[in-house]
Amino acid sequence: MAASPLEVRTLSDRLMEVVRDMIVSGAIAPDVPIRQDGLAADLNVSKIPLREALVRLEQDGLVVSHPNRGFFVRGMSAAEAEEIYELRLKLEPEAAAEACLSADETRQATARRGLAELNAAAAAGLPTVGALNRAFHMALVQPGRRALTTEITARLHVMADRYVRKHLEHKGRHLTAEAEHHEILQAWLNRDAAAVRRLVAEHLQHTLSDLRQEFGQEDRQD
Repeated sequence: MAASPLEVRTLSDRLMEVVRDMIVSGAIAPDVPIRQDGLAADLNVSKIPLREALVRLEQDGLVVSHPNRGFFVRGMSAAEAEEIYELRLKLEPEAAAEACLSADETRQATARRGLAELNAAAAAGLPTVGALNRAFHMALVQPGRRALTTEITARLHVMADRYVRKHLEHKGRHLTAEAEHHEILQAWLNRDAAAVRRLVAEHLQHTLSDLRQEFGQEDRQD
């Protein structure tokens, strides 16, 4: 029996996650054509759902397509990091502050669990740290019931994944991030909206400052 459209979409969803993880981890290099035949064979899928996944990743800003050249992983840049984090600073502190006031016990438990999983992955240097960082931060925003704000914030986090990994490459930075996350979570659980707003903004600004330093060092080496 032929596969239903639901099954195709589910495969596309899963492929999008797999390819996204490969991009974030650096397994697929930027500025090099993505060989769809080879990648489809490696993943044991046909090219149709793979192409669907790539189109969706282009919408998320992780890949770009060029006529007659195919898909490429979008390169990282200081300018993009600035824009991503400036947008997050405009949306995320206020969204998390509002969400802490309406989060029920189930949502609070999700946030606690998310931070524990993130800390374990960061300490072990696992490639899932970007996705888990995204899951923790989104757990702080989602109870606010602002659907559009949540959707935009989630897309910004997808684009930020590679920058989070770059930020955490330096030894010891995950400990600083862990401490900041813990302080944010405690304020969030205490429903202290003012503290959440301030701490989330400071955390994002610290990450952006580190990234500016990283890209500045690369520019000097060039």
